This record gives sequence, C-alpha cells and structure tokens, in this order.
Amino acid sequence: MRNSLAGLAAELVRLDSRSSVSNLSVAERIEAELGGFEVERLDYTDAQGVAKRALVAHRGGPGGIALSGHMDTVPETGWADDPWSGAVRDGVLHGLGSCDMKGPVAACILAAQEAPRATLLITTDEETTKGGARVIAERSELARAAKLRGIVVAEPTELAPVRGHRSHIAFTATSRGVQAHSSTGRGVNANWALIPFLAELREIHAMLREDPAWHDAAYDPPFSDFNLVLDNHGTAVNVSVPLATARVKFRYSRRLDASPLLARMEAAAQRAGVELEVAREGLPPELPADHPLIRQAVRLAGREASTVPFGTDASILQDVAPCVILGPGSIALAHTPREHVALDALEAARDLYLRLLNDNDTETA
Repeated sequence: MRNSLAGLAAELVRLDSRSSVSNLSVAERIEAELGGFEVERLDYTDAQGVAKRALVAHRGGPGGIALSGHMDTVPETGWADDPWSGAVRDGVLHGLGSCDMKGPVAACILAAQEAPRATLLITTDEETTKGGARVIAERSELARAAKLRGIVVAEPTELAPVRGHRSHIAFTATSRGVQAHSSTGRGVNANWALIPFLAELREIHAMLREDPAWHDAAYDPPFSDFNLVLDNHGTAVNVSVPLATARVKFRYSRRLDASPLLARMEAAAQRAGVELEVAREGLPPELPADHPLIRQAVRLAGREASTVPFGTDASILQDVAPCVILGPGSIALAHTPREHVALDALEAARDLYLRLLNDNDTETA
C-alpha cells in the first residue's frame, strides 16, 4: 500500500494543474482510481475560458463522511528545481502540490478504496475562485443523495483537527489614465487617482492590527490579514500609466462583522474616483468544539482542535455538510519553492481517513 500511495501521489504531482491551466488530465487520472464508485463529472469553464472538472464519487449507503481535496496548485514562482518532478528522496515526496494538496488527495483516494462506504469531493480552483467547490455545492446530485453528515477537507494541518478558519473578501480597485510619452505632458497617469485610495487602505490596515475591536483571540494572529498587491501592468517608466490596479485580500473570522469595512472600502473608492470590484468567498466556516464531527476527529486523531488563519474549500462545502479541516503536511511548506511532504505522513493520513470513514459511533452520527 505504501508503494501505491507514494506512486499515485508522485503521478499527480507530475501533472501540471496550476489554476491557470486545465485540470482535466489530473481529473482523468484520479477517475481511473475510482473503479466501483459512482462518479459524477462536473465540468465548467472558468472566467478565462479554461476547461475545468470537479469530481464527486460515492459508494455505499447514505449518511457517511466525505473526504475532500483540490487538484489545482499555485504558480511555480521561485522554483529552482523542476516543480513537477514528483521526486521521492529519503521517504519525502517533493514538488509543486506535493503537500497542498496532491499528496493528501492520494491519501483520500486510497482510504476511500478500502472503505465500504465513502464519498470523495475532488475540487479545483481552490487556490483562486473556489470554482470547483461551488459547482459541487450548487450542482452535485450525487453529493446531495449521499446525505453527508460531515466533510473532511484534507488541507495540510499536520493531522491536527481544525474546526474553523477565516474566509476572504477580494477587492480589486482600478484606476484608468491616458497613455502617452511621459515627457509630452499629454498623458494622464492612473496612479495619481489611485494614491489617495491607497492612503485610506493604509489606515484600514493599521486599524485591523491595532484596534482590539477588530481582533479575534481564537485565531493566531488575532488580527485579520489585509494584503495589498499593486500592478501597473508592465508600463515603462517613461510612459504615463494607462491602467493601475490595487488588489486586496481581506481575511476575517466568523466573529467579525465585515460590513463596516466593506462600506469603508466602497466610500474610499468613490472619493478617489476609482472602480471597485468586490468578490466574496463563502462565510467563514467554524464549528464549536463540541460539535459531533469535531469530537469525532479529536477522538480519532488524538489531537485537540484549533482554528487557523488560512482558507480552504470548507468556506463553500459547508453548504453541503459540516466541515473539519484535517490533513498531512505543514501549511508552512505550501506555496513555497521547497514544498514537500513525508510519505509517512501520507500513510498516517490514509489510516486516519479510513478510521473516520469506518467509525460508526452513534454519538457522532
């Protein structure tokens, strides 16, 4: 079993499925492992016109637990080695997506293959729009028929149960100018309108870090993420900027009311005369510590439940069933050019997932 788990995980890593490209080759490879399951293919086209596919697989009766993971990865930024090598050295799988989360997906599949009743929710676009999770939540007849009592989202948590996490609101502010040679004085630099807006963003950033009213002590760090990325879209320094964008990802926990911040962002954009697009993820998922699914995960994992600052598909899949986040590997290695996961950790995850699938304790049912 060790060899088949390592082999499948390495094969999945070797298939490029960055969120910007189609994941169909990965979906087809995963489906090849699902003999004996009823399989539902949920095809869609993303906003860039790229073909995508989410998979739902089920066998056995209703009322069980689903294992969920995503097929897509972040870009290969910073990698010096081959990101898609899938190399195994000294019991460790290396490569883009090895930890986040093709290794965990392989562990989910191997566990499901051994269980008499199992459901798999395999998504894509988790790293961007949560598009795969959305099509499952909105369109999957098979997931509804399974009448799931819980979902295990296999993101890297070092196999410690996570009962809640932050979700995000994505803001995109756009300022438009007139392109010209900067020496002629005939252009309009889009940055000048954007700067007053950025000044207000700096005040919001300081507020989130310094004002205890915006803190949640159940999370580490207690303050919300408010990350800013600026883009002049390749404009040269001797050209007046025709297009400037500021993108902000704001992460917040369930305790916080995001509406005052949303209103402040909209007012700041209006004052500066910039366009503002707002894209909301699902509400922050958070189960109480005494929820049956959390109690079950704690009992079988032998670890206490916590909260985390990063987001997962649970923000969307919670509309299907309650979610616990529980997976092998470290989030500190995800999204880095040294991403890897120990095969022993994948094996431990497979064993834990199988116990979860087969556990019929009436207290947690």
